[in-house]
Parts: sequence; structure tokens; C-alpha cells
Amino acid sequence: MKAGVLFSGGKDSALAALLLSRDYEVELNTFVFSSGDETGGVENAARATGLPWKRRIFKEGFLEEVVEMVITSGYPNRAIQEIHRRAIEMLCHDYPIVADGTRMDDRVPMLTRDEAQSVQDRTGCSYLRPLLGFGRKEVDRLVRRHFIIASGQTGEIANGDYERAIRNGIAIRGLDPRTFFPPDHQQSLVLSRAEPGTEVN
Repeated sequence: MKAGVLFSGGKDSALAALLLSRDYEVELNTFVFSSGDETGGVENAARATGLPWKRRIFKEGFLEEVVEMVITSGYPNRAIQEIHRRAIEMLCHDYPIVADGTRMDDRVPMLTRDEAQSVQDRTGCSYLRPLLGFGRKEVDRLVRRHFIIASGQTGEIANGDYERAIRNGIAIRGLDPRTFFPPDHQQSLVLSRAEPGTEVN
């Protein structure tokens, strides 16, 4: 059965996809806000997993909508949560199984139990979170076994995280994105598969 996995190119979504690929026919899906958005790094990360990849585009005007959310509230959490929810719901119309890489200790994005149940009830899909029982320490341990990754600040690493687009949208309005986001936000990008037999430390 096909499973559409929300894929940023980072370690969490890559590991979630790898775990699901044992039992499902996984397709990776990356959402962008416009056809001109650069996704070369994400596409390379998808190629490293060996799983098929699709690029999807949110409806026109959605970026402006979420940028306004950030500016109005003064922080990005609600906007990032809405983007994640919208992406999951869009995938649920195309796949019987939909998944993401949210972990036990994630706060945003993270659908509540009621939100997850609502998505399933309204769309008929099954929404899976294969890393929900794993904290960051164990995710990192498994990632080292399966992937070589790069890490860096948002905007300095070419993954499919939504924050970079939101920051750019805020800057276009003449505002300083640093006012709205934490100063240190690390991201990851899968570069290649690790050599077979790598030990889990």
C-alpha cells in the first residue's frame, strides 16, 4: 500500500520514511510555496534515501497568509503548525497512508491527538507518526546508523523547512525576521546513506 511521507530532506523525515518503507510503498513529498522555490538539496536528499520524491506546491497566496500570522502574533509557532496541518491534509486526499517525522519531544509542528483524529475522520486516510515514541537522542542514534547528514542554521542549509520561506516573506515586507524567530535554530539535511554495518553508538 502506498504511503505519502512529508519530507523536508532532514534527518527526522528521512528516518521516518526509511522505517515505513519496510511495510509500505513510500513516496516522499516536499511542499513549496511557489514554482520558483529551490529544492535541489531536498531532491538530492530524497535520492540518497532511494525512495521516489514528489514536489508539491501550496495554493497561491498561502505564504502571504502565514507571514501575516507570524507578524500578527509576533511568533512563528501558529503559522508553522498551520502549514504542517495543511500539508498533511493535502496528502490525505492522495494517499491512504500519510506520515511525517514528528518525534516524542517535538512541540511545533505537532498535531494534537484530536487534530490527528479529525484529519483521519474527514479524509479517510491513516495518519502515522513512526517516530512518535522516539526522543531526539534515539532518533540521532538511528540516524547515524543509516545516514550521513549536514547540520546548520535555518537559511544556511538547503532543506525543505518552511521557516526559510517565511523569513524571506517577512523581509520582503521590510521587517527583520530575527524579531520573530529564535536566534539559534538548527536544521539538518541528508547527504547520503551511511555505510552498511555502521554501529549505533
